[in-house]
Amino acid sequence: MSPTKEIYKCFGCGRSGNAIGFLMEHEKYSYVEALRWLANKYNVTIEETETSPELKQIRQVADSLYIINGFAQKYFSDILFESEEGIDIGLSYLKERGFREEIIKKFQLGYALNKKEAFATEALSAQYNPELLVKTGLVVIRDEKPTDNYRGRVIFPVHNQTGKVLGFGARIIAGNDRAPKYINTPENEIYVKSKILYGSYFARQAIDKAEECLLVEGYTDVISLHQAGIENVVASGGTSLTPDQLRLIKKYTSNLTIIYDGDSAGIKAALRGLDLALEEGLNVKLVLIPDNEDPDSYVNKVGASGFRNFLEANKKDFILFQLEVSLRDAGRDAKKKSEVVNRIAETISRLNKAEDFTRQQDYIRQCSELLKIDETGLNTLVNKFIRERVSKQEYKNAAENASEYQDTETAQIPDEEDDASLLLRKDELNEMNIVRALIEFGTKSWDESRTVADHLFEEFETNGLNELFDNKNLLKIIDTFKTWYEAGLDPGPKNFLYHEDHSMSSLAISLMESPYELSVNWKEHYDGPMPGREELYREEVLSTMSYLKLRKIKRLIDENQRDMEKIHTVDEQMTLIQTHQHLKQLEIEITRQMGTVIFK
Repeated sequence: MSPTKEIYKCFGCGRSGNAIGFLMEHEKYSYVEALRWLANKYNVTIEETETSPELKQIRQVADSLYIINGFAQKYFSDILFESEEGIDIGLSYLKERGFREEIIKKFQLGYALNKKEAFATEALSAQYNPELLVKTGLVVIRDEKPTDNYRGRVIFPVHNQTGKVLGFGARIIAGNDRAPKYINTPENEIYVKSKILYGSYFARQAIDKAEECLLVEGYTDVISLHQAGIENVVASGGTSLTPDQLRLIKKYTSNLTIIYDGDSAGIKAALRGLDLALEEGLNVKLVLIPDNEDPDSYVNKVGASGFRNFLEANKKDFILFQLEVSLRDAGRDAKKKSEVVNRIAETISRLNKAEDFTRQQDYIRQCSELLKIDETGLNTLVNKFIRERVSKQEYKNAAENASEYQDTETAQIPDEEDDASLLLRKDELNEMNIVRALIEFGTKSWDESRTVADHLFEEFETNGLNELFDNKNLLKIIDTFKTWYEAGLDPGPKNFLYHEDHSMSSLAISLMESPYELSVNWKEHYDGPMPGREELYREEVLSTMSYLKLRKIKRLIDENQRDMEKIHTVDEQMTLIQTHQHLKQLEIEITRQMGTVIFK
């Protein structure tokens, strides 16, 4: 970590980035979420350009809903711990369920008083907008009066990835056959059920560490497992998995283990969304809890270590389990068995990424044995479904997949490097060092009338050195620096590290990385100051520019040499010889100044 440069580098795993990148990696935020988190922490107002009035209105409403939900969460938590009804009914119920106070506070659980207007009165007296209160689902209008929607219920706040409250789930305590067991927030600008996984805010780091996401159905399942120390768990809220929820899991890990009740309803719930999970490239396992238990009751029954051991011993492959259940349902019915064959072939066909080919072939082999059919026939059927799906895909998706595959293929690094490849790497390092010097020292003085940037731009223009850059992305940084510099804007490192163009900011981060920094304790052990790059920047610029000039001269010598091999008149041949001598003399002068030797 380098606070002065505002970058980090892990020399173990190779990950690096700026402050925003660190948040994205550590907290699993998106780029926008990371920016907004930092802005909120340091009270910085974000000004967004090119935003339509409609979008501004939506964002204003969203911000207001977050504020109201935050107020409501604190209100319900205070009621749970500080009111007589909250303690006697809400808190006692939660403790009877086995929840300790620290876990109740961690998940910010609360209680809604069994009164018609308790929360509504409190919120309106705090000057919150009645229409927005209704939009949150906390308040409803009955008999033209604002009335509490949640009464006599335990409150489960639902958080987004940054910890803000999106909405609530409210569970009834008293027995009432007519009342629904749970009431959830209606969909609005911030609460979209298909995009939410309960507990993801508390589980994100544990999932990353465990390289596995456990998926359960309910709020209490998540909380009980967290209390037992099993924190890499989220809940789908009892609905079928959606593409957005699966992509959220994919941000954290490729390994998904679904834990559902072992009854028929639990099995059917688990099987829903399977094909979508495969399309997202997730490696899916299934664990069914036995004896009419759920994860909440079972972890309390067998304990944390017993639950972990049960998971490891009972993970089933999702595709093979689906086939097992389908064959059991089909029995001896030939028509139903034929439908099973088609369904399993379509499922396997969704493993359509290049890296899934081996898995796909393995499933074809195993499933054909279980179905007692020819492996070649099943393979043909799988390919048929793949072709049908590909033909329906949009051209854009096909092009993106091809581009991603090509990038993977071309990113191969050779195991051994010859002299030419080493020279190319040295050339690229030189290009990077020049741009790094420009970013870090461009505004420093070069002489009495010019800055380092003035000197470098003059050298580029006079000697045509821009054309030597093999990495054209570096030229993009140079051009951006020049544009800012000539416009009187700050072209310093931070503006590149946090540039809105992610490719440019990533490149700038790689330029700024350095595994070596002078120890702050140097003076305690040695006499006298040790000059650093800040003091020796002129020498660094001269050195990097000299190497670039040598490359230019080397190319001119090679071109001149090839020209000399052709047939010319005596005068033309003499001119080429003189040119060669002149170029070699320039080469000698530059290398002498650098204190090095001429390279071949």
